[in-house]
Parts: sequence; structure tokens; C-alpha cells
Amino acid sequence: MSMTTRFASILTAPLLPLLPFMLLALHGAAHAGDNIEERTWNTSAELGAISTSGNTSGTSVTGKIDARQELEDWSNQYILTGFFKEDRNEDDYGHRQSVRSAERFMLSAKAAYKLLDDGERLYVLGSHVDDKFGAYTRYSSVSVGRGKRLYKSNDKILEVELGPGYFNGVRATGEEESGLTVRGAANVRWQISPSALFTQTVAVERGTSNVHSVAETALSTKINNTMQMKAAFSARSDSNVPVDKKNTDTQTSVTLVYSF
Repeated sequence: MSMTTRFASILTAPLLPLLPFMLLALHGAAHAGDNIEERTWNTSAELGAISTSGNTSGTSVTGKIDARQELEDWSNQYILTGFFKEDRNEDDYGHRQSVRSAERFMLSAKAAYKLLDDGERLYVLGSHVDDKFGAYTRYSSVSVGRGKRLYKSNDKILEVELGPGYFNGVRATGEEESGLTVRGAANVRWQISPSALFTQTVAVERGTSNVHSVAETALSTKINNTMQMKAAFSARSDSNVPVDKKNTDTQTSVTLVYSF
């Protein structure tokens, strides 16, 4: 088996469950006037919060800042996300106490150099995750590779990336782990209408002892020129986790997004 074939199989296997979304994004006729907008800077900040009281009390907050920059030769992206959840319980003596049940922060930066062929790029990506209650309490990675735009129309874009990388992480057990990886990623954007945008992203890092993947499916609808409502489902997964941890963490959210 050639090296190219092995890389293709590594990328394709985790993407199989997401193929319906990708095919959906590529079907249908283009809508006049529903073009995907491209600007030099495209920055969005989103925030969602839930507070409950009564028999169940608690607070959860999720937020994200996504800044994209398109230059003549470079395409850059910076992402900062956070998720926090705190439950308020009552003990046998009637005393209320707050218990932290989720705390995760993620930061990533990517720089991509545009090649002569339209839609082809060489990229370098660095990311860091702190997840107090995850299978990995800390996960840092860096990768380089090549990206390609497989499909583009007035209202749809499909892009993929593939390349080698390196990661260093700390498991929930306190064990430190590091090694080489192969990273594959795919991104679908579909401007369904002038006011609705569908996105599907997935990234997979395959190492010698673990497969780490992150995916998000989202639908955003415009409220006005700068505000949007976003409904999203995201999943983070590791194939090799401690016995007291689950392989996959999921999150369903509805957030307000401010674009500028």
C-alpha cells in the first residue's frame, strides 16, 4: 500500500459518518444572489448561556471568537473558544454548594500560503486545549500540510487539508504523552439563502496510540446585518481514554453571533 493510499484511508474513515452533510452541501442548484461573502477581515463573536433554578440549579456558558483574514498571498485564521458549566447542589444538611462540572478553553492559529492554483494552500497550524474534565486535561498540537478546494460554486465551498504533525498531551490520569500524527480536515460551507448559512467542519489527528477528532455541524440565520442566531452540534472524541472517561463529548448549543 502506497503512502498516499494510507493517508487517504486515515482521512476517509473518520469522515464517513459526515458524508451525508457533505453531499447535502454539494447538491442542489445555485441560488442567484446567495453568494458566500469574502472580505479581508471576517470576525465573529458568539455567546450562549443557560441558567436553571428550582429542582435543578446551575449555569452554563459557551463562547467563541473566530477571526479570519484574507490577503493577497496569505489566508489566516484565529479561534478562541470556551465552555463553562457549574451545578448548584444541596447537601443533606440543606447547605447549597457549587460544583464545577465542565471547564474547557481552546486556542488555535493557522497561517496558509496561497499557491498558484486557485484554492490550493500550504498551511501551518498550532492549537492548545485545556479541558479540566476531559480525557486529556491538556492537548497541544502543531501540523503542516497542504489544503485544496475541491469544489466551489456561488453558494457552496468544500475544502480539505492533509499533513503531518506533532502533539503533546496530559491524560486525566496525569500521564504525559507525545508523538507524531497525521492530520486530515474538511470544511463545508453552504449559503442556503441570503439569511441562512450551513457549515460542517471536521478535523482528525491520528497518532500511534490515539485518534483525536473534533467536528461541528451548524446552521446560522441572520437577524440583521450584524447579528445572527446559530444552532450547533459539536463532538470531541478520543479513541484511547482512561477507564473512567467516555470516548466522546458532545455539545448542543444555541448562541447569538455578532459579526464585524
